[in-house]
Amino acid sequence: MGKKIKIVELFAGVGGFRIGLEKASDDKTEFKTVWANQFEPSTTRQYASEVYVARFGNKGFSGRSIEAVIEDDFDAIPDHDLLVGGFPCQDYSVASTLKNSHGLIGKKGVLFWSIYTILQRKGEKAPDYFFLENVDRLLKSPASQRGKDFAVMLASLSDLGYAIEWRVVNAAEYGFPQRRRRVFIVGYKKGTKLYEKAKRAVATDWLTKDGVLADAFPVEKELLTHDVKLEGTYADITENFSANKPTLSPFASAGLVVDRKVTTGKVTPRYNGKVATLGDVLIDEKDVPEEFFIAEDKLPMWTYLKGAKKEERKSASGHVYHYAEGAMVFPDALDKPSRTIITGEGGSGASRFKHVIKTPSGRLRRLVPLELERLDMFPDNHTQLEGVPAGKRAFFMGNALVVGAIEKVGKSLSNKR
Repeated sequence: MGKKIKIVELFAGVGGFRIGLEKASDDKTEFKTVWANQFEPSTTRQYASEVYVARFGNKGFSGRSIEAVIEDDFDAIPDHDLLVGGFPCQDYSVASTLKNSHGLIGKKGVLFWSIYTILQRKGEKAPDYFFLENVDRLLKSPASQRGKDFAVMLASLSDLGYAIEWRVVNAAEYGFPQRRRRVFIVGYKKGTKLYEKAKRAVATDWLTKDGVLADAFPVEKELLTHDVKLEGTYADITENFSANKPTLSPFASAGLVVDRKVTTGKVTPRYNGKVATLGDVLIDEKDVPEEFFIAEDKLPMWTYLKGAKKEERKSASGHVYHYAEGAMVFPDALDKPSRTIITGEGGSGASRFKHVIKTPSGRLRRLVPLELERLDMFPDNHTQLEGVPAGKRAFFMGNALVVGAIEKVGKSLSNKR
């Protein structure tokens, strides 16, 4: 193995970043997770932590709130080279800057500020790189002031001395078995080779061929870009960003930020390889537990929820309104990548959004946890653990990322750094 890149994994879930990056290890680079944190505030039993420890051991694992760790045990977070995490999409508004420091006063419980605080407090020992993931809605949040949240993030990370690039990636457009759109955000600290390259680069070249994300996920060379201004304090950005055009975000599907200068544009994916499908991940019908099959008497409700609707409804307050929605493909097509797994995928209740397939015998059934793991490209039965119910395993995969996409970014980072 080559040079070791030590990873700290935040909001670790059941270890998707860890699996993908460690799979990207090669003769040049060994990706090694040295510390991980996972805490789910909405549940008493920490199921994801149990799975994580069962698979990777408890050495270097913290099951406490990351905010609590930062507040009273910061030294427990080891120095590292790469900080990763799929943080929740929240409101990143800032009330004001703190005098005599670079700290921020934001909403409590907004976990992006935990990432920021770690990068800030590590100072000269801050990691050379970070790799963050979120839903693509982040680029246009909140609805009342499109793009403001992302602008606050980019300004704060840039001020810490990082060059930042982002890409919205639909995993299925690069051959993976699930249509899952996520924004990947990668940063390079001032002084690293990648920072210097990004600073000198023509932005369009970086976004289409020279950058880490362009190498991992090729795009067509034609790209129209525009610049975005990140001016003033974070409180100024919170108050004024997109104030004149609150319904339109200026952030497109790709972008580069150096010293607060933002260049962004819409890229077109380019991929000519093999395409994995939902049908590729299925187990034999005889191995599917009976509870996953849809009973005949339950089928009308499934059909109704999956179907097109145009009907009059009444709210709890008595307000009458007209509701309409289009039909879902039912059952799901087996010769294409699957739809996005959602956290509510588990359970036997009828749902518009759960996957339903038709078996060779003609019966309809839901997907089992093993198949959901395969759609996210986790190892088979990665989340199988005594005491962890099937519904919770489905929840994990709805919260997870496509491991293969993470691996591609890791390999590109290894080649480019």
